[in-house]
Amino acid sequence: MSHRKEEFANDEIYHVTLRALDNNLLFKDIDDYYRGIFSIYEFNNINPVTIQARRKARKAFKKSDRHRMSIQLPEFIDDREKIVEILAFCFMPNHIHLLIRQIKDCGISKFMQKLGIGLGKYFNAKNKRKGHVFQDSFSAAHIDNDSQLMATTSYIFTNPIALIEPGWKESGIRNYSTKEVAEFLENYKWSSYQDCIGIKNFPSVTEIKFILETMGGVEGLKAIVKDWVEHKKDIAKHADLFLE
Repeated sequence: MSHRKEEFANDEIYHVTLRALDNNLLFKDIDDYYRGIFSIYEFNNINPVTIQARRKARKAFKKSDRHRMSIQLPEFIDDREKIVEILAFCFMPNHIHLLIRQIKDCGISKFMQKLGIGLGKYFNAKNKRKGHVFQDSFSAAHIDNDSQLMATTSYIFTNPIALIEPGWKESGIRNYSTKEVAEFLENYKWSSYQDCIGIKNFPSVTEIKFILETMGGVEGLKAIVKDWVEHKKDIAKHADLFLE
């Protein structure tokens, strides 16, 4: 992954996407998704990840409840000095969405570089391949205000709808009711939406308090997501934030 010349400001929020080269599949099975989730936790650290720490963390990770898909990372490994705050995330089969606040100088660039290299090595080793896994660089859009934050968060959390309703962003929901779509999103494990609405999923990974305060709590967030699904509110207005 190449280095970016763009500078990111501390305490500012950005929508970041990391996409597979040629839109190849990144996540082919449940282990790939787990590795991705663990990686956005593991690499959010100003310090290098030591082999010893990695082994301890993975041992604890393997003991997590795989049936509920819940990561409870123990305190003894959570001694990270974080470089970003991950406010929201969503994993799709061929790309990753992250809503990030930078808290250390060059934090976003360092985090994304570590994430890209770490996941790239994993996917190459697992699939017995060589070469680039991701596009040359990640994409990023600055979030300027609460309106943009609410729109981008809704966009990130509703991205998985495309898995059951391809083309819904252009044509709307045709084959499912709003209730069915809402239930699908509430059961989608590979985003931080569950943690935001009170279903403990990957609580160690994200900082959800700010999102909930901005979106009006759990019920406010659900209402905004429902409105987005039904009306795709302000999609054209905020299209530059969605990094399509």
